[in-house]
Order: sequence, then C-alpha cells, then structure tokens
Amino acid sequence: MTVDTICDPDLPMTTQFELFGPEFTQFVLPYQCAIATLTTKVHILRTGFTHLDRHCPIEHVSSRVKSPDSIIAKAQRLRSPLTVAHIRQNIRDIAGVRITCGLISDTYRVADLIGGQPDVTVLEVEDYIAKPKSNGYKSLHMAIEIPVFLSDRVVQVPVELQIRTIAMDFWASLEHKIYYKYQRSVPRRLLQELTEAADVAHRLDRKMERLHSEVAGLKSAVDSDDGPLRLEAIDHDHAIAHRTVAGNPTTRPPGRSCDTRRQVVWDVCRNTTHLTDPVLQGNTRE
Repeated sequence: MTVDTICDPDLPMTTQFELFGPEFTQFVLPYQCAIATLTTKVHILRTGFTHLDRHCPIEHVSSRVKSPDSIIAKAQRLRSPLTVAHIRQNIRDIAGVRITCGLISDTYRVADLIGGQPDVTVLEVEDYIAKPKSNGYKSLHMAIEIPVFLSDRVVQVPVELQIRTIAMDFWASLEHKIYYKYQRSVPRRLLQELTEAADVAHRLDRKMERLHSEVAGLKSAVDSDDGPLRLEAIDHDHAIAHRTVAGNPTTRPPGRSCDTRRQVVWDVCRNTTHLTDPVLQGNTRE
C-alpha cells in the first residue's frame, strides 16, 4: 500500500494520526528514504577524501525525522492548515540532516559539493554563519530536494541540511537544551552569556582556520622541497651505521655486511654528512 492510499491529503492531520497512528511510519517513509539517500552521498564524499589521503572536511553526520507532535506544533506556528497536503507543502524540515565540519571554510565546501550534484535541487540557502541570528546562532542551512524512488513513482522530498563547525554545533546543542529547560523564556543573564559564548566559539573557529592554513602552507613548502637527500628516508639499520662511524666517516662498521644497494646509500650519506645531520658531525650524546 502506498503512502497516498494511507494518508488522505484532505483529512485533518490530528484526526489522521488519531485514526492511523501506527501508519505514521508510512507517512514519513519518503522522508526517511530521502535521509538515507543524502547521508549516503555524504559518506561517499567522506570516503573519497579519506581514500585520497587529503583533508576531510566532514567530521560527523546525524539525522532525524520530526515527531508527529513537532510537525503539528510547527504547522500551527506557520498557521498552516493541518492536512497532509498542506503539511507536505509548507514544512520542509520534516527530514533533517546535520553535517559537522572542522573549519568554517569546510562548511561552504561541503555545501557546494552537495548542492552541485545533478539530482539535488537547492530550494533555499540561509547563511547564519555570515549573518548570525541575534542570539549568536551560527550555521549554514540549505533547503534541498532529493528524489526518492518508490515502487510506482519518483517523489521529490524536501530535506533541511544544516552544516556547521564543531564549535558551532557545541554551542547550538547547549543553547537548545537551555531553551527547552526554560520553555523558551530564558533569563536575560543566560541570554547574555550565550551570546558571549557564541562570540568565543567564533573566535576559536577563526583561529583554527588560521592555524590550519599555516600548517597547510608549511606542508606544501616541505612537499615541494628538492633539497639534498635526508636521513629520514634511510632505514633504521643505516642510521645505526652512521652513528657507529660518526668519528670516522670513511670507514664502514666492522663485521657489517653490505650489499650493492646499501653500499651506494652508504657512499651518498658519507659524502653528504656535513649537509644533512648534525649528529654525524660529532654532536652525538653516545
């Protein structure tokens, strides 16, 4: 039985769930499938970055489907008629996916990667990172549509995608708990402290971004260095041999056999001792 045959679009939502409570899972089935599709896309991206041994912008992925009470409460806040058809049309965050990233720049990168896929339709973008909410909330929100292939048709299902940094997510999680504890009537003192905490989290994000860029720049400089041979590229046995003859760089340690390949490495290291390792210049502690 399909979703439409169970959920009469013209039937009031409250009556619908009273009469067909167990079938709520059928109503949310397309939303669950959309979540599965989107999270699979995210995991594929994450696996690709990891396989290539590059910086992975995705730290964590979570998802949820709104409960019946949350759906009805939001419909009432939006002044939407409580019918299935209006709920589907007016509420676009019944399905929600959250991606946590390491850096601010990662959030925009992930948004571009997902939004640029041919089967993903971007409906709306709300950039609360560039323009935070008055309480300090920061996150990148995207309303998108994902195709869900049912047995008899393809349905375009809306999903709310939230992309934020670890610091933003930590702040938002605490803020959410406080708002529920005080039933949205949070004391002014706590509101002020939350705003200050949001500013601290933002400064941390900026600092981590700067440190990451600095380290990445150093790594690029090292990777592009074509300088002399480094002892780090030589195995442990060679290092022991070098230290053994530090006082007499022209002699190989007695009793140590050496094939042709080792002899070549030995000669190269002997001739570049003064350039590569201060230990071989007699500064050993042994």
